[in-house]
Amino acid sequence: MAFPENFIDELIQRNDIVDVVGSYVNLSKRSGQNYFGLCPFHNERTPSFAVNPSGQFYHCFGCGKGGGVINFIMEAENLPYPDAVAFLAKRAGMQMPEESQDRDAGRRRRLLELNKAAARWFYEQLATPEGKRCTDYMLKRGISPQVARRFGLGFAPESWDALRNAMSAQDWREDEMLASDLIRRSEHGFYDTFRDRLMFPIIDVRGDFIGFSGRALGDRGAKYLNSRDTMVYNKGRNLFALNLAKKSKSGYLILSEGNIDIVSLHQAGFDSAVASLGTALTPEQARLMSRYTNEVILAYDSDAAGQKASQRAIGILERLDMKVRVLHMEGAKDPDEFIRSKGPDAFRALLEGSEDQVDWRLNAITAKYDLHQPDQKVAFLKEATEMVAALPGQVEREVYAIRVAGLAEVTREAVVSEVERRRRRRLTRAQKEAQQAMIRPERMSQPASRELRYSDPVSAAAEEGLIRLLMLEPALASQDSLPQASDFSSEALGQIYALLRGRIAERESTELGALAGSLTPDEMNLLVSILQKPEQLTGSERALKDYTTRILEQKERREQSGAPDLNALSERLRDKGKGYHS
Repeated sequence: MAFPENFIDELIQRNDIVDVVGSYVNLSKRSGQNYFGLCPFHNERTPSFAVNPSGQFYHCFGCGKGGGVINFIMEAENLPYPDAVAFLAKRAGMQMPEESQDRDAGRRRRLLELNKAAARWFYEQLATPEGKRCTDYMLKRGISPQVARRFGLGFAPESWDALRNAMSAQDWREDEMLASDLIRRSEHGFYDTFRDRLMFPIIDVRGDFIGFSGRALGDRGAKYLNSRDTMVYNKGRNLFALNLAKKSKSGYLILSEGNIDIVSLHQAGFDSAVASLGTALTPEQARLMSRYTNEVILAYDSDAAGQKASQRAIGILERLDMKVRVLHMEGAKDPDEFIRSKGPDAFRALLEGSEDQVDWRLNAITAKYDLHQPDQKVAFLKEATEMVAALPGQVEREVYAIRVAGLAEVTREAVVSEVERRRRRRLTRAQKEAQQAMIRPERMSQPASRELRYSDPVSAAAEEGLIRLLMLEPALASQDSLPQASDFSSEALGQIYALLRGRIAERESTELGALAGSLTPDEMNLLVSILQKPEQLTGSERALKDYTTRILEQKERREQSGAPDLNALSERLRDKGKGYHS
């Protein structure tokens, strides 16, 4: 990357990884030199996410993710490398160097500017004669012009090339429109992605226009059409209207399904409403919400699909220790219909009387069984006690155990005992899984990513050892007997090795934080897992010789057996290794 070395070094020094990660993860446990917490990148109940303050890196023993402080912000904020650097620079009060602009960052800015231009054009189409069809639809749905402006709603005409022509006239290129998913390509040529639709711009929490969602005005095509994932947009990591809802003073977020529902809720005064974007709630979206609130009210559709979505969302949200309540809407299928038929005051009363998610889940379980039938009563008790056993607080478990006992007309003692038995079994299982996760990187010879599988595990173990030695003792890179990157059996390990030798030759930092712009996420995860394995530095030169010998012997065996080798890798690694020439 074009960032000056001294700038990145200072950035890392002024953004201590424990402080940065601690603003996202509760690092409540310390073991040895590591702090531990629940991984923010996958769902878990027992902490396996470690932060090492001396090495300034993190590593999850469960999912395998790892890296320095820049990598963490890239993952946590869903940012490319240049934007993660800018994020940390702002956090530390540092001025970004002017010469740090790179091609990817420039392209990303171009796509954001293109999306903003397209959103403005869609909005302008509402005032055209053809746009009256869309404004009539909005009037029918009760959407006021003021709210339409607040959300930036617009209209996509029923044309195959109206947007493409308009953007071309503003000097936007077709490859940029393709990259933003504003146009698509067929065997007959280019065509506008969104046609004859009410348009909802998707704006992220930083205020950037990252994509679009279009609601069909006619009967053709899908009811909702969302932008595909692009360089600037990932539907599983963003929420519609969170840019507005994050400013709410309500203290909670309302999670609903449709964009129209969200617009109606905001118009009625419920300004904390958000929606997932054409997907069921994802763990990434839940983590995004947890940055702004610790309470979520589910307002999904009242049909079977909505109830199933609520169950799934509860499971994701409760893993983040968030308070969850569930709305029960009678006489309406969704919030928009409820508000239009019964009014905002009725919806406010619904919010105030919303069920705690435990009550909601227990009622849903109860409704499945006829408790007058012995066999169904037993089935009910099994499912209900399993649900209660998962509750985190002992008092909470006892309160709901008593409720279950009353519903099934059995003794309180029997249900409390069964809940605690199931609780112990859950804890034992979780502890075993955590222990297995903790030792897995030490035990397994293969990296976590399937894309980085080792074809020669014997050689790869030595290659890992050589990389680990260079990270711990860079002066060893001056040895003449070191193998070449093209001698490695693993292309990923060869990439890392060449990078390290090149940076050492140029007297540049090999700290993890400084490597974030030069390694892919999978390569960084692999490097961190390598550093987690023990290495005895007392005999480092002997170890270096042993690793080198094993790598060269394995290469000779592969050549003799006719196995494919990486002889062509050397040329591809020249740029990666800078001053190092293989």
